[in-house]
This record gives sequence, structure tokens and C-alpha cells, in this order.
Amino acid sequence: MKRIVAAFAAALLCAGGATAVPADGPDQAIIEGSTLPRKLSDFGLFRRGTAELANGVAPYDLHTPLFSDYADKARGIWLPAGGKAQVRADGTIDFPRGTVLVKSFSWPGHNGGRPVETRLLIHRSDGWVALPYVWDADGSDATLAVGGRRLPVDMAGADGAARTISYAVPNKNQCKECHSEKGSIVPIGPKARNLMFAPAWQGFAAGRFAWPAQRPASLPRWDDPASGSVAERARAYLDVNCAHCHNPAGSASNSGLFLRWTDDPAGVNYGIEKRPTAAGRGSGGMEFAIRPGHPEQSFLLYRLESLDPGIAMPEVGRVTVHREGQDLLRQWIAEMPESKH
Repeated sequence: MKRIVAAFAAALLCAGGATAVPADGPDQAIIEGSTLPRKLSDFGLFRRGTAELANGVAPYDLHTPLFSDYADKARGIWLPAGGKAQVRADGTIDFPRGTVLVKSFSWPGHNGGRPVETRLLIHRSDGWVALPYVWDADGSDATLAVGGRRLPVDMAGADGAARTISYAVPNKNQCKECHSEKGSIVPIGPKARNLMFAPAWQGFAAGRFAWPAQRPASLPRWDDPASGSVAERARAYLDVNCAHCHNPAGSASNSGLFLRWTDDPAGVNYGIEKRPTAAGRGSGGMEFAIRPGHPEQSFLLYRLESLDPGIAMPEVGRVTVHREGQDLLRQWIAEMPESKH
């Protein structure tokens, strides 16, 4: 009987018409409380003893995801009973208190594809809190890693060659390096233009999100030529991988390099013929962040292709180079008309 009730509740949530918490779903008191549970299972966001999302936690994907060492990412959204996510005209989303954003990291070649880490962003009364959890080897539960951790992970890069990387689970404070706006933690991935829900969850998207009259256009898929031009897909890639820091309110605001999809024109502040500011040796002795027609003389690309801790961008979140992504950016810059410089 419990399974039937839970399945019925989940179906109603999927359709966007229910406010009741599923019988085997998340524990709202723990979600909105002030504790930092030691075990991921305490939240009830996953089916007991598994890495499968619990009833009512909506799985979603992104048109263009953040690159994280070729990790597969399983994402989910939990909205509290009766709560709606308010979508602003610019595509950013105001999630109600009691929301949880879930992201699990795994690699096909590591531990049978079981997740290595799950990160939670929880909207509590005093703002968002970010919590990293490291999974047990058998995939039955995960333990809070407030101080972060280094884990050996077996993975394959762009060339398909197997290798082992030292994967960095961020500590609680490092999450703020990316998830920061004016000093506060905020979500960065689930913007309306980037969200994708499977057909079975379209009712959730329609019923649990309050949309503006004019819905934001979808972001192109960086790796799908049918979704946009080279320039459009390159800008989508930069928006997702860089703009959470490179915006006027972000942690890299002093650089003057702003890489947002909709708000920043493709001019000097976007890096085109922009001379280095606060770049240190990250400029590699080059004159411009982007020199049209010359990817080999563009230090934006130089930094994205570096693994040197004093040069590499992003500063956290990767220990490998995303060759396919850099090939797209290289093509974009090479196709720009050369300037007089």
C-alpha cells in the first residue's frame, strides 16, 4: 500500500498538481532545519540504500553543462509542498525556501559507474547552503565532507585513454568561489534558458514553475551544430563555464572580463581585443584575451587549456583540459575577422 500511495503522490507532483509530500520522499524538517546531517540519506532525497532520486525529486538536465573532468552528472530538483519557482524575465529563477538542488558526479569507468560525490544546494531561511557528500564504495549512502577530500578516480579523456585523476571534492567554503553573487551563495546551473526536463516531467515544469509571459529562449547545446552557430555555441559554453565568476557581481569582477550569454555585448568587455587586467602571468605574455583570427594569441584560450594552478581557468573544478570545448572556442576565434592589431 505504501508503494501505491508513494507512486500516486509522485505522479501528481510530476503533473504539477500536488502539494503533499510523497510518503517515502524528502524530509522537509531536516531540509529547512539548521543541522548539517552526517549522512545524505537523512534528507530522504534518494531511495533508501540507492543513488536513485526519491519520489517527487524531479530529474533534469542542461542544454550546456559545466565541464567537470568528463564526469557524468545526475541532477534533481526538490520543491517544497505548495512552493513554486518564480522565473524572472532574464531567465534567472527564484526558488522558494525549502528547495534542494541535487547534483551527483560519476564516471562510467569508475566503480561500476556508481556516484563518487553528491552536492546539495539547500535554500534555508538564512539563504543557500552548499554541502558535499562522498559516497560509500557500494553506493548505499554518502557521508558529509565539510573539509573536502581528494579521491582517485578512473576516467577516460577526450582520446579515450584510461587514466586516474585526483578528483577534488570541494570543501564547504570552496563552493562559494563559484556559487557567489555579492558575497552570498546562489545557484548557477539551473537557469530557465538552460533547463531541460524529460517528457514525463513536463507537467512538473509547467505546474511548479511560474513562467513570465515571454519565456526565455533556450541556450544552444555547445556540442550540437544544429542548435546554433559556432559563435552562439561558443558563447553558451563560456556562459556556463565562466560567467558565474566573470560578471559584474562575480568573484572575477575586477578582471573586467564579463562572459554572460545575454547581458554582455561581444566587445572589449567580452574579451575581444581586451588587454589583460589582474591576469598576472595568466596572460602568457599575450596582448589580448581574444585576438580575432588568432586563437594561438588569445590568452582566454591559453588559460582554459592550462593545468598550471597559477594560470588555469576555471581555478577550481577540473584537473583535465576539455579538448572538445577548447576546439569549439578555437574555431570561433579563428573565424573572427582579423582586426588592425
